[in-house]
Amino acid sequence: MKRREFFKTSAGLLVTPLALDLYHVNTWFSEKKKYTFEFYRKGETAVPVKKVTPSDGFYLHTFYDVCPFSPSQKYLAVTKLPFQNRDARFGDIAEICLIDLEEEAIKTVYKTKGWGFQLGANLEWGKTDRFLYTNDIINNEAVCVRIDLETGEIIAYKGPKYHLSPNEDTVIGFPLDLINTTQMGYGVPDYSPGKEIKGAPSDNGLWKTNLKTNEKKLLVSLEEASQSATDPGYLQGGNCYFFHSKFNSRGDKIMQVMRCLFPGNPQKRGRNASLLTFSGNGGNIKEIISREQWGYGGNHPNWHPNGNSIIMNIVPGWLGEKTMRFCKFDADGNNFEILSEKFSGSGHPSVTPDTKYLLSDYYVSKLKNEYNGEVPVRMIDLTTQTEVHICKIFTDMEYMKKDPVLRLDPHPAWSRDYKQVCFNGAPNGERSVFIARLDEIIVEKYG
Repeated sequence: MKRREFFKTSAGLLVTPLALDLYHVNTWFSEKKKYTFEFYRKGETAVPVKKVTPSDGFYLHTFYDVCPFSPSQKYLAVTKLPFQNRDARFGDIAEICLIDLEEEAIKTVYKTKGWGFQLGANLEWGKTDRFLYTNDIINNEAVCVRIDLETGEIIAYKGPKYHLSPNEDTVIGFPLDLINTTQMGYGVPDYSPGKEIKGAPSDNGLWKTNLKTNEKKLLVSLEEASQSATDPGYLQGGNCYFFHSKFNSRGDKIMQVMRCLFPGNPQKRGRNASLLTFSGNGGNIKEIISREQWGYGGNHPNWHPNGNSIIMNIVPGWLGEKTMRFCKFDADGNNFEILSEKFSGSGHPSVTPDTKYLLSDYYVSKLKNEYNGEVPVRMIDLTTQTEVHICKIFTDMEYMKKDPVLRLDPHPAWSRDYKQVCFNGAPNGERSVFIARLDEIIVEKYG
């Protein structure tokens, strides 16, 4: 692209090239709109729960392993979707909204074409309340965007963002349109039809962008990752993709889900998923959950807050288990532990720093005949092996029948002090965001 070229962003705002190949976006914030948070089934839930989004559209927080609360916990970041009855297409614009939890007010701070139905616009906070990070499609590339909530300045970087490092220096991401190949809703709409991966290329994989220098480089290639598999020969003839990419709490290790598709080969169906870890600089690549192990059944690996272990739903079939379990294991795959023999694994699990409390949900498809389209937001005390349903929330959206990407999961996410939980639901048929206060359950001090 020519250095003096000007072009438009999602909202039709002017983008200007800066030094370091950064891009500055002239932007605006909407006026703050006040409204009242509504109690959800007051007196009928285990703890107080409030709907914190207004009744003027469809809202989503990012994901169960991304804290939507700002570092001060004064604000909540949510995506406002333009619709909820069909999948996103290139050009559809979502709004990035900031909720003031003290004033009970909301404002739009950016508009983007880079969103999906599972992660919204993949909003992440920096180390302070000043910067909020997202993605957008600019000049036919899905790239990380930083919103300065104090000055209104918007900066667009070279590379994509799936996850922001804890020190706010780096973002990592597999190309956000290619993520759709193995599962829709976690990247951005397809803006360049026909792109695909063949085999396990050495020139594509997990990209790392330095937010200080705007240097974008390939951190780990698909070729390198595939060679770390316990059975690399099995992957021959397949097309490898990265999916979930996450820094640990220190930023010195990265967890990476890899998938391999075999189009036209009925003997190798499914996603053939495995789990890798490697150092923050891309070294020491190690497969810690193999394709065979994941093949028993599993989902949603997530870093433990200690940065050393991983929490995951998995059926430990290699141990003789036949039930999905909440499990914990080290970043090198050692010290595998089933966290509860009493309660089966489900949904999107995460734990407190001391591994005392586990938070999760259910897929509505698993409970359709039990709760009339509602799912429990689960909290399990792992020391006493007791479970509390924080509440039950409707998620059985009618649109899911025609397209599974339109599904709605609660994706419960802890606040930074582990005293609140943010989750999605649609009790009135419209996607909304809720907050439950846990002071009555959790007396421990975290954070």
